[in-house]
Amino acid sequence: MANSPSSPSPVIRDVIADRVSRRGLLKGGLASGALIAGGSFVGSLFAGETHAAAALSTLGFPELKRVYDKTHAAAEGYETTIVARWGDALATGLPDFDGNKVAADEQEKRFGYNCDYIAFMPLPKGSVNSDHGLLCVNNEYISPNVMFPGMTEDDAGKTMTREQVDLGMAAMGHSVVEIVLKDGKWATVEDSPLNRRITANTEMTVSGPAAGHALMKTSADATGTKVLGTSYNCGGGVTPWGTVLTCEEGVSDIFGGDPKKAPIADILDRYAFDGSDFYGRARFHDRFNLDKEPNEANRFDWVVEIDPYDPTSKPVKRTALGRMSHEASTVVVNKDGRVAVYMGDDDYFEYMYRFVSNKAYDPANPASGKDLLDDGVLSVARFDADGTMTWLPLVHGQGKLTTENGFADQAEVLLKTRLAADALGATPMDRPEDIETSPVTGRVYAVMTKNKKRDQSKVNPANTRPENLWGHIVELIPPGGRGAEADHTAEKYEWDLFVLCGNPKDAAVGATFHADTSEDGWFVCPDNITFDPAGRLWVGTDGANDFDLPDGVYGIDTEGPARGLPKLLFTCPQGAEASGPCFTPDGTTLFLSVQHPAEDAETLDKAATLWPDFKDGQPPRPAVVAIRRKDGKPVGA
Repeated sequence: MANSPSSPSPVIRDVIADRVSRRGLLKGGLASGALIAGGSFVGSLFAGETHAAAALSTLGFPELKRVYDKTHAAAEGYETTIVARWGDALATGLPDFDGNKVAADEQEKRFGYNCDYIAFMPLPKGSVNSDHGLLCVNNEYISPNVMFPGMTEDDAGKTMTREQVDLGMAAMGHSVVEIVLKDGKWATVEDSPLNRRITANTEMTVSGPAAGHALMKTSADATGTKVLGTSYNCGGGVTPWGTVLTCEEGVSDIFGGDPKKAPIADILDRYAFDGSDFYGRARFHDRFNLDKEPNEANRFDWVVEIDPYDPTSKPVKRTALGRMSHEASTVVVNKDGRVAVYMGDDDYFEYMYRFVSNKAYDPANPASGKDLLDDGVLSVARFDADGTMTWLPLVHGQGKLTTENGFADQAEVLLKTRLAADALGATPMDRPEDIETSPVTGRVYAVMTKNKKRDQSKVNPANTRPENLWGHIVELIPPGGRGAEADHTAEKYEWDLFVLCGNPKDAAVGATFHADTSEDGWFVCPDNITFDPAGRLWVGTDGANDFDLPDGVYGIDTEGPARGLPKLLFTCPQGAEASGPCFTPDGTTLFLSVQHPAEDAETLDKAATLWPDFKDGQPPRPAVVAIRRKDGKPVGA
């Protein structure tokens, strides 16, 4: 089985390599077997969901013509503002940013590097204010080849200096910055007491079943309850009680040493640790050396809860949500008050998960959510050919999750989430990325960004294409009814393939967009998604550059006659992906992370763009962009 312990997932740098390198991805063209396996899965599996012949899209903007050059572009009638970029000051008294001179300790007070997931948290807390709030942004990783002059991606781990390594640690993690809308333009509040960086050096608490477990203890923390830092923060979510969830997405390649000699070699193998030390941390920090601190690895790949409204609060790693390359942690309050959290494990042939709290959340008492995510049931998804999906509980003592099979207690089930999911026979997916829920229909949409490693023998009902270079979106249909009546705690759902991505004109691809999709409207490699208040789906892509296309943002209806009809709103500059789309409550601003501009360059001097500042001698800077209609009306209307 491709996802068995003997055949581990790739290290995270392999996933990143899919984003930054075109070398070999399309070598030799598409295999002749790249047709859909099982034609019955083309289009909808359910009656009443067929595409109409004529498009009546609810998206009213004139579609953008694809632009792939040094800068970004937006559809006619829209304007963009750079809200926050790498190195922007989050405190007063800092010198003007110089990308060639920034120090590690100074970076702790500046906006982080490769921005990803975005949460807009209104101010004051508890309001739905759409012109004042906190921008909470993940800073996933660094791109040494366009961050440091003369450095390549391959030699970074061996050649980065101590100062560069520490700068990288300080540039990753999470940024919180106060922003305000004035005269239609968003700007940061540099001296806000709420501004904050959360980095690889920030002390955090461990909670839930794995807290205090022997496998979580190190020489620096004999209690197994205190962790220094977070890294590879990719997806995320927002809780109804006003906190942000940031997801650690695979930390395997920031550790050095020999994982095969470690006492936890089986766990390290399943989580793809190979001692690569991609950013040089183990050369200067013993905690990232598996020969010296093997258990340190177990203290990452969790979901971290942050209270952005309290800059003195300590982030908490919620172990009840499982350990994996978390891509999403989307929170839904079920009709019975219990909380469901949807998550994807972003690696080849990995799984989709759902956590359901045992206790209900009380909206009248936000404090009731404080430790709600420590007590509940984590499940993994199995998709069946009859159009049903079953959530399989990862509970110690049930089925194969026993001491005899290597799971001593519930803490070990969660520490070995991937191994537990293997044992239950979950469905291996094409790199599960973001998972979001429609505020109108209650249906759940899960993004499979791509999987070039799947061959014909490994196709399954929910992943129908071998050598899937284009990705697809799966639609989950909870029972119980529409909207708030949907039961997100049910054991069984129905499911559909919403769209298979790729060029509709290439029959070998087998794309299933609406028949009226334009030459500029189809997309590949969906990554992050969100919904606007009207219930329209917005898709950010990551990987279009491999097809000599820009990554960008597309709006798409999920129901009605224009179901499955995308329209292009925004394109990124060269080498960048579009990630973390997020709306203000009133839908008038769409925030977007433009991540790793020019990263496909071998070295900084060969960068195709110096976006967004275009200053000679200065590196490109990942940034958050605000997209608004010039007339101030909701985006997409």
